[in-house]
Amino acid sequence: MVGNMRGAVNTYEVKAYFGQKKTISMGSTSSIATRWTLLSGEDNWNSLLDDLDNDLRRYIIHYGEMAQATYDNFISSKDSKFQGSYRYARKNLFSRVGLEQGNPFKYTATKYFYAMAKTPVFGAWKDSNWMVYVAVATDEGKASLGRRDIVIAWRGTIEILEWVNDFEFIPVSASKILGKDHDPKVHEGWHSIYTSSDPNSKFNKTSAREQVLSEVRKLVEEYKNEEISITVVGHSLGAAVATLNAVDIVANGLNKGCPVTTFVFASPRVGDSGFKELFSELKDLRVLHIRNALDIVPKYPLIGYSKVGQELKIDNTKSKYLKKPGNLVTWHNLEAYMHGIAGTKGSKGGFNSEIKRDYALINKSLDALKDEYHVPSSWWLVKNDGMVQQRDGSWKLMDHESDDDF
Repeated sequence: MVGNMRGAVNTYEVKAYFGQKKTISMGSTSSIATRWTLLSGEDNWNSLLDDLDNDLRRYIIHYGEMAQATYDNFISSKDSKFQGSYRYARKNLFSRVGLEQGNPFKYTATKYFYAMAKTPVFGAWKDSNWMVYVAVATDEGKASLGRRDIVIAWRGTIEILEWVNDFEFIPVSASKILGKDHDPKVHEGWHSIYTSSDPNSKFNKTSAREQVLSEVRKLVEEYKNEEISITVVGHSLGAAVATLNAVDIVANGLNKGCPVTTFVFASPRVGDSGFKELFSELKDLRVLHIRNALDIVPKYPLIGYSKVGQELKIDNTKSKYLKKPGNLVTWHNLEAYMHGIAGTKGSKGGFNSEIKRDYALINKSLDALKDEYHVPSSWWLVKNDGMVQQRDGSWKLMDHESDDDF
């Protein structure tokens, strides 16, 4: 397994996949704990974005990794009877996806949820897939983060009907969930994934929205005597739904006055001018978009949609580590985004690793790292593709850990 450089305190050694050792200094998390309100956008990240503040780099990457966990935990293999489900039980999530060792930001996953993609084609094609988890900072994580953080992480597009929903871009009214002020309209596909339900579905008798909001209510009540925050994260499709989810939480007062911050990576646009007007009136909500220069997804849809929140621009073509010029996949990939955040110099130009992050992570699912670094392409693999040898010597596909919820 590749050694992770995940925001560890002090200095330690990691052993990379190809056997070399190197020493890494990641610094202290104490400044993050004391500055968390600023890093979460209390002042709309004023003066922190262009010459990107190094604490903010670490902070954004931390939440990017929480979003990346939704991909690393998803079973997409058509050979698996659990295709479309999660791979690891909640209790094992962060250890299995490499977010335990060397990471001071500790969380416990509290709930897993499925979302329904559906489209009317010769009737109604429907498909529920695991898409979102909720987690809460442990006592140790609270000390590093400066408060009890509740995270909602949404996965991006993988399954076929999710791709279909991506292109259902006609705006539809969101008044039923967000209220009638400004008559907010949002992308039909994002709205459908967030709100769809089916009484015959095993996982979506109620919508992803209803299930997630129920867990948020529970956790906000459980930790009401502590300082808390809600952070919603996602990439691509997951970024769009995360934005809708965050607006929903604040518009309906489920946050009970605590700050709600959304870190979205490669996010398409979500709503119209009415949605933007509603967003601008929500005092507890901040959104930071991270956009790679050549990624086309943040420009979609082109017409009828408005940007909300602040934007951090990166340009991965300036990285000395990446093959040139890249392609649509590498420009959009979340691990590549986090590499860009670690090294961007903003308007100063150029690219320099301002904080240390293992460049091997770039190749988790890509062949984007220059060959001279000797990191295998697409190295993030499940051991033996989930095949496990039994005591009698036979082999069985065991790629899914059962969880108490299901």
